[in-house]
Amino acid sequence: MYPRITFETMIVDNCTMQMVSNPHQFDVMVLPNLYGNILDNLASGLVGGAGVVAGASYSPECVVFEPGARHTYSEAVGKNVANPTAMLLCAVKLLRHVNLKRYSEQIKDALNRVLNDGKVLTKDLGGQSSTTEFTTAVIHCLR
Repeated sequence: MYPRITFETMIVDNCTMQMVSNPHQFDVMVLPNLYGNILDNLASGLVGGAGVVAGASYSPECVVFEPGARHTYSEAVGKNVANPTAMLLCAVKLLRHVNLKRYSEQIKDALNRVLNDGKVLTKDLGGQSSTTEFTTAVIHCLR
């Protein structure tokens, strides 16, 4: 049906090894839920941790946007130490999905400015800022 689209099959244990040793070989991965969860968590670790990756699960009826690693980080509840990046990226994906691209881009650009500036980062990104401080910095970049 789409002759220019190529694909390879790979068993999950080899795929995890390939993700670590040569992650750039992958463009798109289509996986069942169990293997998708395993590789989501691995990929999150490769790019900075559970707090920085947003994911989406699509069905014919709906879509769910959630942190990519699906790690609840319950030990951070009430401590103001969680990295809100993944949740903000979920909002970016949601806004794009409902055709509010302008708002999606504004949030994404503000988030990227804060991350690239490097002055207000949560501990998992090597900084000392709280969840509130990080979020406030993103909000200030929206103005």
